[in-house]
Amino acid sequence: MPYRLQYAPPADEVRRAMPRALRGAFDAGMALLAADPYGQGSTPVRADADRREAAASGVVVRYYVSATVATVTVVRAVHV
Repeated sequence: MPYRLQYAPPADEVRRAMPRALRGAFDAGMALLAADPYGQGSTPVRADADRREAAASGVVVRYYVSATVATVTVVRAVHV
């Protein structure tokens, strides 16, 4: 079951500012991550299994997983 994706305002701002091609690749990578938020090469942050970092199409993201409501909340995104 894929998780629903949502973006905190700072992460959404970064996503909207991406060039179109990067945003398309990023969205595809995030869809994969939403299908398996504990996999996809992600790592826990500060020993908290639900607080994670991963890379999606070259963009580093930090996100929280809420298993009870099946939601992945992206709180930070960084691309160069």
